[in-house]
Amino acid sequence: MTLTTSTMLPLGTKLPAFKLPDPSGNIFDTSGVDEGTALLVAIWCNHCPYVKQLKTAFADFVGEYDRQYLVTVAINSNDINDYPADSPAEMLKDIGHFGYDFPYLLDEGQKVAKMLKAVCTPEFFLFDTEHRLAYRGRFDAATPGNSEPVTGNDLRDAVTAVLLDDDVNGTQHASMGCSIKWTRGNEPAYL
Repeated sequence: MTLTTSTMLPLGTKLPAFKLPDPSGNIFDTSGVDEGTALLVAIWCNHCPYVKQLKTAFADFVGEYDRQYLVTVAINSNDINDYPADSPAEMLKDIGHFGYDFPYLLDEGQKVAKMLKAVCTPEFFLFDTEHRLAYRGRFDAATPGNSEPVTGNDLRDAVTAVLLDDDVNGTQHASMGCSIKWTRGNEPAYL
């Protein structure tokens, strides 16, 4: 496991257009997210201990919000050939086991991870109702092995501000977790 922290894509960055499949072949397309609806993107996977600690809490967190106002997707950008624990079959198991009621997408070419300058799992990108980046970073201060409770407070405060059409205030902390498992030769230049 290689531990890394997010690169903190600049706030105000426009949501990049993308289309990705879920493990069942259903396509999620950002063009279907209406202006006036915020979008939360979680860079996710199955096997990372930092993600494992959040799976139940994140599923519950997403359930707190009306999809009319906040659309959420999780994206697995890991190399599934070298990391079969992140394969579509394993993604389907997580979807069922944790009750994900949001699209869990496969970024097999790792293009979306690169567009977001993502580097680790988990990593969160919140785009406001004008589809500009308003928050990027961590779920909360909890990590495997520290004594912090998993609350989602950092991300929750950001979502609340965006849905109230307020600025996201406060310090935005980089996410920390396992490095994205890049396909050999596909590592991004920003690393």
